[in-house]
Amino acid sequence: MHPDLVPGGQFPDLELPDHNSVPRRLSELAEGDPLVLNFFRGWWCPKEQAFFKALVRLQDEVEVAYTRMVSVSIDPPGELSAFRAGLGARWTFLSDRDRRYMAELGLRETTDTLYRPYVPTTFTLRPDLTIHGVYNGYWFWGRPTNEDLRQDLRAITRAVRPDWAVPA
Repeated sequence: MHPDLVPGGQFPDLELPDHNSVPRRLSELAEGDPLVLNFFRGWWCPKEQAFFKALVRLQDEVEVAYTRMVSVSIDPPGELSAFRAGLGARWTFLSDRDRRYMAELGLRETTDTLYRPYVPTTFTLRPDLTIHGVYNGYWFWGRPTNEDLRQDLRAITRAVRPDWAVPA
């Protein structure tokens, strides 16, 4: 992973086609809200399928909490759209099929020399794309649980919406 992709660092404002082939920027997708950004191997990975089932269980809370989720892989838009629909996911999936950002981010999974996917990595970001948390999911237990994400998003919300906390 690139050494600047650490808590307190600035995540690049990537621009990639979404699951409908529409170019989208991360800053646009954040819409001024905290963001869960995850890079994943592809729809075919059983570890990804398990992780995404958990994210789908979290999406109702994310939506009512003024938070966003975005997922990125090397899969083409049509495959992302099918995977997203099959999961029942409502958040945006981005396609980096040309691996445009893989080297810049340092997120290439080096053990898969055939497909050259992203190493599973999840970031929690402030609305301005400042990194709050980083999870390396190469090993499944390195991925964030929904509770990990809740705690990160709660901390981000407290920091960016100071009026959120009820005065004592």
